[in-house]
Amino acid sequence: MYRNFFKVLIDFTAAFVIVLVVLIPMLFIAMLVLLESSGPLFFRQERVGKDLKLFSVYKFRTMTHEKRTVGDKPIIGKADGVTKVGYYLRRYKIDELPQLLNVLLGDMSLVGPRPSVPEQLANMSEEEKRRYSVRPGLTGLAQINGNIHLSWKERFVYDLEYVNKVTFWNDIKIIFKTIFIVILGEKKFINKPMLNEK
Repeated sequence: MYRNFFKVLIDFTAAFVIVLVVLIPMLFIAMLVLLESSGPLFFRQERVGKDLKLFSVYKFRTMTHEKRTVGDKPIIGKADGVTKVGYYLRRYKIDELPQLLNVLLGDMSLVGPRPSVPEQLANMSEEEKRRYSVRPGLTGLAQINGNIHLSWKERFVYDLEYVNKVTFWNDIKIIFKTIFIVILGEKKFINKPMLNEK
């Protein structure tokens, strides 16, 4: 019941309230992003959602708007191309706030496996693709256990663990742990067991 109904209702209600609360700060952030460097306000990218359906995800732009080679390694810290404002937006996950719109549209959930790019599907097993049986989330079990400091295979293991244990209390735990991670940093929480075994 929670997985198929109440989770969707809670996601929409919570996202709507959060948007109302952070709307003014988001307008201020938008101004800083546009003033610091030329380019669009948002970074838009196609991602894979529930049941392998594609959708567009949005983030505040955190890098200079220049053509660059996209590598396999994650962009961490003050990497080349990351703006001064962008560094802090990335460090405190503020750049993800526009994805609340994806939650309101039903593309995403507050908690779930992070949405992947379509190119990753070719390197995933059928078992790993079970992560797409739920809506992708703003945060998830992999994100509170190391996130970009983990390999993709390690993240998929956490994603499947979450899919097997979608409960209200596990979602609450992940949300609260996410808050601590935003404050303290991801490295302090790598590979720390979290979900109940029952």
